[in-house]
Amino acid sequence: MFDQFTHLVSDASGWAYVIILLFALLDAVLPIVPSEATVITAGVVAAGGDLSLPLVIVTAAAGAFLGDNSAYLIGRRFGDGAKRRFLSGEKARKRMQWAEDQLARRSTELIIAARFIPGGRTAVALTAGVVRFPWKRFATLDTIAAVSWALYAALLGYFGGRAFEDAPWKGLLLALALALVVTLATEGVRALLRRRRDHRAHRTGGAGS
Repeated sequence: MFDQFTHLVSDASGWAYVIILLFALLDAVLPIVPSEATVITAGVVAAGGDLSLPLVIVTAAAGAFLGDNSAYLIGRRFGDGAKRRFLSGEKARKRMQWAEDQLARRSTELIIAARFIPGGRTAVALTAGVVRFPWKRFATLDTIAAVSWALYAALLGYFGGRAFEDAPWKGLLLALALALVVTLATEGVRALLRRRRDHRAHRTGGAGS
């Protein structure tokens, strides 16, 4: 991927920004699109001077914002049908249920944190639309989330590339590994909180019976 991206940049760097924006946009609706890896790769390339780091961040944030809001509008327009269409697997359904529960309790933290969870960002945006979470508030929180995510991914790649200027592929691998650790840690915390919530609900139900 790094070699392909570098080749594209050397031919026409303007297309690189288009790809960053499109991948970030599509990933919010189709979680299989590797938007985070693309932005990290762009950050590594920017460290070598072939891309502008500020433009990488701006295009990534814009794509993320547009994608999240597209998912929100799909959920608002098509309701439960959108959930069945885009999140049909068992794991996806669990994420959707988690998103519904958390939106009612801590929407601010959820919308921002979900942007850093592949698949979670789709579940939260779709669910926010389905339950008709106020769009202005969603858009405001998602702006913070999109900019934070773009900064995180682009800077991770950039500093990885700067750390290995003579072998940028090593910087890419380091940045991707760190991103994986962050994702796994976030998922682990989410799973722990869910188990604690389920345990408390079970104890409360048992006490009342």
